[in-house]
Amino acid sequence: MTNVESRLELAERAATAGSEIAADGFRSGLAVETKSNKTDVVTEADRNSQRRVIEVIRNEFPEDAIVGEEEDALKEVPTEGDVWVIDPIDGTNNFVRGIPLWTTSVAAVRDGEAVAAANVCPALDDVYTADADGAYLNGERITVSDRTDPETFTVCPTVWWDFDRREEYAATVEGIVKRFGDMRRFGCAQIVLGMVASGALDGTVTNIVPNPWDTVAGAFMVRQAGGTVTDIHGEPWTTESRGLVASNGEAHEEVLAAARDAEPYYGN
Repeated sequence: MTNVESRLELAERAATAGSEIAADGFRSGLAVETKSNKTDVVTEADRNSQRRVIEVIRNEFPEDAIVGEEEDALKEVPTEGDVWVIDPIDGTNNFVRGIPLWTTSVAAVRDGEAVAAANVCPALDDVYTADADGAYLNGERITVSDRTDPETFTVCPTVWWDFDRREEYAATVEGIVKRFGDMRRFGCAQIVLGMVASGALDGTVTNIVPNPWDTVAGAFMVRQAGGTVTDIHGEPWTTESRGLVASNGEAHEEVLAAARDAEPYYGN
């Protein structure tokens, strides 16, 4: 087993361990706290799940850096060395409402580039993974959709806009509604990106700078499934990019245009 292969195995094992901790608290009446705003919530399940994920990783790679949403983990991805990017519960607002669209996400990064990833969704009984050879859902190879007509696309806005940026959100939604056949919003960026990778969705957009724990694993999955992931300017997406636009690549310019519809409101 190569080092990268071992990291994929560990990513899935760590995500599974964390998801089991989280699942114990799902629909259990946990106390909910708010962080940066009224819809940015956290529970003790988030913290306990992250601790478990870190414990599993540290047992194998004690010197690796860890980037994570909760507590004292790093908040930016170093550009050098081996790093783990984790989100114990992506979709916490769904989690606390009893909605099953949430996942425990773990990505292995080397010198700023993802090399392996796992998103474990226990309430859906789904596991998304990706490595150098491709992307997988429950062990089966997946690819992005082959749809080419934007009027047949289902596109999803993702990564929530704060209350002081709702004009941008409204403009982005309008851009999607005008251009594409249908729209969804699921409240879990990693699952949305997994759905783009599997072909269930055809694209997703946000114009903000998303957090790495919300995006790194899923963006890697889309690319490994044959899709396109850029910033709002059409340049290859990185963790420092403004915006994230992912699609099957067949009408990426149209998906980009929906994200750019929010440009008049930037800074408002």
